[in-house]
Amino acid sequence: MDATTGKLILLNKVSSRGVGPCHISIDKTGKTLVVANYGSGSVASFPILPDGRLGEAVSFFQHQGSSVDKDRQQGPHAHCAVISPDNRFVLVADLGTDEVFSYRLNPEKAVLQANDPPSIHLTSGWGPRHLVFHPNGKLIFLVSEIGSRLTSLSYDTDRGTLRELQSVSTLPQDFAGVSTAAEVQVDHSGRFVYASNRGNNSIAVFSVDPKNGNFALVEHVSTQGKTPRNFSIDPTGSWLFAANQDSGSIAIYRVDSATGRLKPFGELVKDAPEPSQVLFVTGE
Repeated sequence: MDATTGKLILLNKVSSRGVGPCHISIDKTGKTLVVANYGSGSVASFPILPDGRLGEAVSFFQHQGSSVDKDRQQGPHAHCAVISPDNRFVLVADLGTDEVFSYRLNPEKAVLQANDPPSIHLTSGWGPRHLVFHPNGKLIFLVSEIGSRLTSLSYDTDRGTLRELQSVSTLPQDFAGVSTAAEVQVDHSGRFVYASNRGNNSIAVFSVDPKNGNFALVEHVSTQGKTPRNFSIDPTGSWLFAANQDSGSIAIYRVDSATGRLKPFGELVKDAPEPSQVLFVTGE
């Protein structure tokens, strides 16, 4: 990437070893890339070469199983692959099997190994989608797409295993329409967690107790558009950008550091066709 112009130059391509790759993560050494294949429900890892090219996959795991939603959970659907802060484990949320899988990571060789136990099973029909680590590295917040649920889990840093703590709906109590949860983020201080609702078209804001993982609703804020598939908090922690996929817009909010509340700022960015993710590029 040209840091001045933002121009991208293709280096190479490799097979993701599955259908519908939808999420990638890079480990802290910059030597390993992990991909979650949604369509086929699998996960693979790749070495990142010194010149930035990708080597062929060195690890591959095909998930098995299904769950109660016959339309959405007829088979496995790996939706995200997140590397732990200590760079020792990879956690994969599978929407199709209602599980979060755990893999041990060898970053020097870019190799994954199934953990023991290999996964934790959540309530059938929830459809785990995305997860994020709390800054303390001992808590995880997981958003489930089908059930529109936010769940806190404790994370065993030695074993790479999970234990469910609390789960609540991401939707307002009086909402009666169709909606699916999409994204989850924790603010930089670790005091607030945010989740997006596609259909209700809102960001749900929760306060967090970092000691026990308990959380409570603060507010729901409209995204001023349709289908907030993704949102991101900027590196300063002061701003939140919400991408409305179906209305082609990005809403900007000022984050109140004391309360976690969001206040709309300025006009919508309306020239963003079908935005699916907001990323901040950092560099010298």
